Amino acid sequence: MARNPQISLKPQDLVILFKLTGTNGNSFKYAQFSDSLGVAASELHAGINRLMQARLIIKDQGDIVLVRTAFIDYVLYGAIYSFPVVRGSITRGLPTSYAAPPLVNFINQPNELPPVWPDPEGDIQGVALYPLYPSVPIAVKKDAGLYECLALFDALRSGAARERGISQQLIRERCS
Repeated sequence: MARNPQISLKPQDLVILFKLTGTNGNSFKYAQFSDSLGVAASELHAGINRLMQARLIIKDQGDIVLVRTAFIDYVLYGAIYSFPVVRGSITRGLPTSYAAPPLVNFINQPNELPPVWPDPEGDIQGVALYPLYPSVPIAVKKDAGLYECLALFDALRSGAARERGISQQLIRERCS
């Protein structure tokens, strides 16, 4: 059988992209960046390489730079299909989607349990909505901007039309 050299992005690559939205083009050290995301430095390096091949980031004078227009197009029109939502049972965790900032200020769903990323330290009981990568609950506790962007992405993946519309607008404003 012939070898297929085709690459495909992984869920953690999207987490890396959302984290890059908060760097504002500033350079970063791989060790610090991988610690902040809870991924191994080798996995971060591999993800950066995949993202460069996909033309979602570039190197500019040695710095990793997010190609913001490509990022927005990918998140709004591609990634939602590449990484469909996976739900689980009732658990404790961190609110996501419409139950997390900033959507919690726009959407009220009083008659149902909120979606949560499973986390044993979470203080909300809800329906599990599994994050893109297992370390997301740890990473978002260190970075409110990352939390908002990933929760908005979850609303795109799982929400009703109104939630998706507001999320698209807020992703363009906050995460690009």
